[in-house]
Amino acid sequence: MLEIAWFATRLFLKGKLLRDPVNFIKQVVFGTVIGLLLFLSLAQVQIPLGITVVISSLLTGILMPYLFKNFKMK
Repeated sequence: MLEIAWFATRLFLKGKLLRDPVNFIKQVVFGTVIGLLLFLSLAQVQIPLGITVVISSLLTGILMPYLFKNFKMK
């Protein structure tokens, strides 16, 4: 398992893993910003921090498959 992860990491760093790396980075940044904004907005509400983390993580995790539905690898 670690060998596969290491191989994929080497291909990614060489630029041979993704067909459109700029689009991939753009989608990752967009998902991260949405998750961060969701977390910060929920943190302003008077609910426990653990619940805020769980809710924002769950909703960000639900969003990610939609962001990467057209993701292509070489």
